Amino acid sequence: MSEQEHEPKSWLTRIFLALSGQPSSRSELVEVLRSAEQRELLDEEALRIIEGALSVSDRQVREIMIPRAQVVFVRLDELPEEFLPTVIGSGHSRFPVLGENQDEVIGILLAKDLLPLAMKDKKPKFNLRDSLRPTTAIPESKRLDVLLQEFRQTRNHLAVVYDEYGGISGIVTIEDVLEQIVGDIEDEYDFEEEGFIHQHANGAFTIKALTPIEDFNEHFGTSFSDDEFDTIGGVVTNAFGHLPKRDEQVTIDGYRFMVLNADGRRVHLLQMTLLD
Repeated sequence: MSEQEHEPKSWLTRIFLALSGQPSSRSELVEVLRSAEQRELLDEEALRIIEGALSVSDRQVREIMIPRAQVVFVRLDELPEEFLPTVIGSGHSRFPVLGENQDEVIGILLAKDLLPLAMKDKKPKFNLRDSLRPTTAIPESKRLDVLLQEFRQTRNHLAVVYDEYGGISGIVTIEDVLEQIVGDIEDEYDFEEEGFIHQHANGAFTIKALTPIEDFNEHFGTSFSDDEFDTIGGVVTNAFGHLPKRDEQVTIDGYRFMVLNADGRRVHLLQMTLLD
C-alpha cells in the first residue's frame, strides 16, 4: 500500500464521497450532509457553516437588520464635542450620519477618522462632512447572498436599509451577514444576553435601558426600587420627568446617566458614570 493511501482523507474529499448518492434537491443535500456528520465524515462545526452558507440565499435583509430604534446616529450639524461622547459610549466603529432630512443618511462616519481629535498639542480643524465615507442604500427585500457579494465588491462594511416608502428601516453590517454563516461573532463591545452591562476602560458603563432593576442593583450594589419600574430605563426616564433625547443627562444617587440612544417612544441605551 502506498504512502498516499495511508494519509487521512481531507474533509472536502469525505464530503465528495458522501455526496456520491447525487441528491436532487437542497433538502436532500442537507440530509446527506447531516448523515455524513453522524458518520463522523464531517465535523459538527463544518456542517453548521455549510448549512449557514446554503441558507443565506433564502433570507432577506429585513430578517437580520438592526432596527432604526437601536441604531446610533450622528447628525451633520453636531460639533465634535457634541457627538464624541455618543461615539465613545456606544463602542461602535461606524456611524450613519443624518442630514437635514431625518430619513436621509448622507454618509458614514468611521470612528478611526476621529483619532486626530485626540491630539492635545495641535488639534486639527475638523469638518464632519469632509470626513464622511460613501453610504450604501439597500431595500429590506435584498437577499443576503447578494448583499454579501456587494459588500465584497465595494469593500463596504455597512449598508443603510430603507423601506418601500423611503424611510430608514435600520442598518445591516457585513458582520450581521457573516454571523448567519459562521454563528455569533462577539467583540469587546457585545453585550451578554443576560448581563446588559458593559464596562469600558475609562471606568464608564454602557447599559441597555431594558436592564432589570434587580440585575442593576446586584451589579452595582445599589438599592433602586422596583416597585414602580421594572427596568433601569424606567428609573432614568422618571428622573428626567419627560422622555429624554440623546445626550441628555441626569444624576441619580451619585450616578450620572447620559442617553446614548432613544426614539420617540422610549430610551434604548445609556452611558453611566460614577461621580466622585
